[in-house]
Formats: sequence, structure tokens, C-alpha cells
Amino acid sequence: MNMNALMQQAQKMQRDMQKKQNELNSTEFVGESQLVEIVLMGNKSLKSIEFKNMESFDKDDLEILQDMIKIAHNDALAKIEKEIKSKMGPYADQLGGLF
Repeated sequence: MNMNALMQQAQKMQRDMQKKQNELNSTEFVGESQLVEIVLMGNKSLKSIEFKNMESFDKDDLEILQDMIKIAHNDALAKIEKEIKSKMGPYADQLGGLF
């Protein structure tokens, strides 16, 4: 393989990786618990928090609410990581696990 062909292949891979990263960054991931729903973007920024079923929730018990937020947040993060592996996996293997 000549150097020009190798450079073209590397540039194509870079464009493909950037396209997939842009897709991931603009994708919304919803994490849920019984009382909380959060939306994270693929770049892991928090977009929104929604409280559900508040009529059945004792508003004085902030510890439960904090735990529900953590559960929903971690659920959304796990979904992002799964999608990253799904979309970037072939490239991550070629690049020694940089993703």
C-alpha cells in the first residue's frame, strides 16, 4: 500500500469518526427511575430533569429524591456508553481503545 492511499484511508476514517461523534453528541438519552426522568445529550451534558408521580412522594424526604436522580442519571450515562461502543467500537479497536 502506498503512502497516498494510506493517508486517504486515514482521512476517511477521521471523517467517519467525526460524523459518528457528531451523531452521538446530538442524540438524547433518557434515564429513568420511579420518580425522576433525566435527559442527557451524547456529550454527557444534562438537558433536563423531570419529576414524575410527585403526588405519591413525601416532599420532605429529599434523600429519596436525590437517590432517584442518581439512578436516572446513571441509567442515562450507561445508555450513552452503550451507544458509544456501538457506533465507535470498530474504530476504538483499531485505535487501541482510545474511546
